[in-house]
Amino acid sequence: MNKQEFLSELRKKLTGIPESEKEERLIFYGEMIDDRMEEGLSEAEAVAAIGTADGIASQILSETCPAAKEEAPKKASRPPLWKTLLLILGFPVWLPLLLAGFAILFALCVVLWALAFCLWAVEVSLLLCALGGVAAAVFFLLRGHGLSGLVLFAFGLVAAGLSLLFLPVCRGGSRGILWLTKKGASGIKILFCGKEGAK
Repeated sequence: MNKQEFLSELRKKLTGIPESEKEERLIFYGEMIDDRMEEGLSEAEAVAAIGTADGIASQILSETCPAAKEEAPKKASRPPLWKTLLLILGFPVWLPLLLAGFAILFALCVVLWALAFCLWAVEVSLLLCALGGVAAAVFFLLRGHGLSGLVLFAFGLVAAGLSLLFLPVCRGGSRGILWLTKKGASGIKILFCGKEGAK
């Protein structure tokens, strides 16, 4: 057995310990094999000299601290019978309440994003008014209507200034709505999956 085969087999047998600790152990035994090969042993002899993958894996698993073993994924346990019965019997009550809660949350989300859409619609309208005012001013000035052209040009400049002033409001409002949406989604995830499931 060569070094890679040995380390691959050892990796398969080291189940139930954290990935970081598993990598440390594999690096350690890989370096041990390299040291033996530097002493003059062949790769197969160096692998054989440190022991079998089964023996090393059982030794590592027995030495692993209980806290590290707890990090291994736990098998899902079945809920008690009374909880299952309570869920079934309470179905006519909790399902409509759950659906109503989701409907309210969805409506709030739609209202928030409609507000963001309205902010950007106002911003785009101001920009279009600015461009339209300047274009109309040029048209009227070329046709010989100087006063009308100047009024439209002033209107375009006012709309451009308002659009520049309103742009930070749009950006800040959109960021705030996005932040509220993310917080709400993570809150719902924590409610249903717990803190561990939300990570």
